[in-house]
Amino acid sequence: MKKENEVKELADIMNSHSVIGILDMHKMPARQLQMIRNKLRGKAVIRMSKKSLIRLAIENVQKKDINPLQDVLDTCGFEPAILATNENPFRIYKFLKDNRSPAAAKPGDKATKDIMIQKGPTSLPPGPAISTLQKVGLKASVQGGKIAILQDKVVCKEGETINDDLAGVLSLLKIEPMEIGLRISHVYEDGTLYEKSVLDIDMDDYLKILQNCIHEAINLSVNTGYPTKETIRIMLQKAFIESKSLCIETNAMEKDFIDEILMKAVRQAMTLNSTTEV
Repeated sequence: MKKENEVKELADIMNSHSVIGILDMHKMPARQLQMIRNKLRGKAVIRMSKKSLIRLAIENVQKKDINPLQDVLDTCGFEPAILATNENPFRIYKFLKDNRSPAAAKPGDKATKDIMIQKGPTSLPPGPAISTLQKVGLKASVQGGKIAILQDKVVCKEGETINDDLAGVLSLLKIEPMEIGLRISHVYEDGTLYEKSVLDIDMDDYLKILQNCIHEAINLSVNTGYPTKETIRIMLQKAFIESKSLCIETNAMEKDFIDEILMKAVRQAMTLNSTTEV
């Protein structure tokens, strides 16, 4: 009976919200979870449960094409949760990403992104630390009385497990490559399933792409002579400049450009006069 009630409550939560996310709660500290819940109060609901119960609940959700959401539960390890909201899924993803905090790596952790150690000086004195760094493939030497790393190196790729040696090196270098926070695996909205790679948008890059699209659209409209309310002023200015140039070049007596045509004639006459005098 308890399981049936849990399945019903999960289904009711998903039915009453337009956007459903699958979260990975692995190693999520209770304190930080509570802080994020407080910030999301009134905007989203987070509910942890067993995979089997979430799968059953999804079967009882009256939304089109939501069943594929069941297949992505395995990407969330052993501690999945659902996030239900009516907010824009991209905005929710950005909020959760912005509320992550750095953490030290421990042996057995899986890298959430590529871990790169950059070249440059360290605070480590000469000694056994050099061989420790070399164990993970780093090139190091002594420079100015301190150990320096000579070359950038990706020491662990996203999804790979961090071993004892690498955890020790990261600790020595005071690098915190892990992120503590809620991680969305997939988000469902109106029949569409978004992967985290789609939701993870760099706003600076996005704005640059958007600006470039606007510039290209304006150029296409102007150069093909297809007027829109955004480009009509530019097109009229372009047409005026071109017609002015044409009149001046062909000496067409147009009242708006007569001054420029006369000035051109004066310049030509002065040039001719100076030539004949020589």
